[in-house]
Amino acid sequence: MNATFSPFSSFVETSAASTQGAIPNVVSIAGIDPSGGAGLLADLKTFSALGAYGCGIVAALTAQNTRAVTAVHLPPEAFIRQQIDTLFDDVAIASVKIGMLGNAGVVRTVAEGLENRKPPYLVLDPVMIAKSGDALLADSAITMLREALFPLATMITPNLPEAGVLLRQTTPESVRDMRRAAEKLRDILPHAGQRWVLLKGGHLPGGELVDLLFDGDTMIELPGRRIDTKNTHGTGCTYSSAIAALLPQRPDVPSAVRDAHAWLARAIAHSGQLNVASSPMGHGPVHHFHALWPSA
Repeated sequence: MNATFSPFSSFVETSAASTQGAIPNVVSIAGIDPSGGAGLLADLKTFSALGAYGCGIVAALTAQNTRAVTAVHLPPEAFIRQQIDTLFDDVAIASVKIGMLGNAGVVRTVAEGLENRKPPYLVLDPVMIAKSGDALLADSAITMLREALFPLATMITPNLPEAGVLLRQTTPESVRDMRRAAEKLRDILPHAGQRWVLLKGGHLPGGELVDLLFDGDTMIELPGRRIDTKNTHGTGCTYSSAIAALLPQRPDVPSAVRDAHAWLARAIAHSGQLNVASSPMGHGPVHHFHALWPSA
């Protein structure tokens, strides 16, 4: 079964809390990008912009700007686990977003820390490659990601190169390829329960783009238009964190994804109001607070 949503339909851009009550507590488990365009800092901006209370667990540190990642440092696994346990022992977490984890040991540690916590929603963004092309996930961690974290995920959100790596095949190059890849990725997830694949089509050529949302039954198309800008640093991080923020605030998964998709399109469209990337070689961030800050 197929369905199509417009990326700009019916999204009311307010930070009002949820259709289901109290402001949700949402946590990102990810790396730190000092430029603030990607990773944990971008996730916290996204949570705040979309009406969720943001928490963060540091899984990696990077030396990074809008042009490159020059170094990565991973905290001790025991400390990452202690962050998870200490936070969840006190704060009622409604949704989890997982981003950059770095290596197999960190992936295993995060999976073990979350296995008995059973958060209502878990959005897994399999961060492998930075916008600059720098590798952010060791090859040895990919199998651990599939085996340990995929079974816990409500949704995985790979882009096309990441889908190719996860499936150990060539990168999808067309919407037809994307459909087949989304079906194969869904087969990796547990068949019990509500599990979704969001396959992001931003790497497709041309001006008309599409993301595919698939639960094993219905393939939902989310079309969009390519925006002429280099300010796309952290779009994947921001997209997945927007979904994590909205899942507790929307009646169903497609509604949360549709609204996240529309919000991100506006964040990209308004990115020119920021002045972060000083070099022509840099990729500036999206404008997370485009709906809240006065226009330049």
